[in-house]
Amino acid sequence: MLVDSHCHLDFPDFAAELPDVVARAKAAGVGVCVSIGTKLSHFGELATIAEKFADVYCTVGSHPHEAEKEPLDDSASLLALAKHQKVVGVGETGLDYYYEHSPRAQQAANFRAHIAAARELALPLVVHTRDAEDDSIDILRGEMGKGAFTGLIHCFTGTQRLADAALELGLFISASGIATFKKSEALREVLKNVPLERLLVETDAPYLAPTPFRGKRNEPAFVVHTAAMLAELKGVSPEAIAEATTDNFFRLFTRAARPA
Repeated sequence: MLVDSHCHLDFPDFAAELPDVVARAKAAGVGVCVSIGTKLSHFGELATIAEKFADVYCTVGSHPHEAEKEPLDDSASLLALAKHQKVVGVGETGLDYYYEHSPRAQQAANFRAHIAAARELALPLVVHTRDAEDDSIDILRGEMGKGAFTGLIHCFTGTQRLADAALELGLFISASGIATFKKSEALREVLKNVPLERLLVETDAPYLAPTPFRGKRNEPAFVVHTAAMLAELKGVSPEAIAEATTDNFFRLFTRAARPA
């Protein structure tokens, strides 16, 4: 069994055929999907989807793009929404200096609020970082010094320095379809050095479809292609990658239940 640790099943791209998308994931051997929160204002829709499917879970979070529209002075709103029984994590949160849809200071404030919630709830933090490695590392290190929390760098596309810092802090690293792209040699070299016991796989669907579906709408079933690439990269069988990344997922996302 594989787990798609990060997708967005509440996005309009899936509205017309969501049951079929979930069924195709099951048929491909993807036993669990986590649909990730990006807007607190849309959490109701996200929770409804997680309630509808036994092996779909969700997180509560506000993407860094939304920081200006959904500013957080503290973790109260996150803590309240996280009481939902299908919530298994906090985020996605972090810093995005590529698009900068929100001011950097507010992104940082929201990031810290999410970390506080993750720490208090003992739930994993789902971290988004793009073109913001230095500040992301500084915030994660500083906040870890205030009290331990768990989490992962999602859709990892960073440098060896970011990977080393994340691993040093006890975080996990999640590989997406980007790692299968022809021009991702440098990324694959970094992933090759990540211990197998700290790796997860994801789609970030509907975005970033892996080879051979690049350019098309992504969906959870396609995570098998990212896993196959990791197996080849690590020199292990696809079964070994599936077992390791799935075990890692349930070790990190302790609120999620293994399918019967």
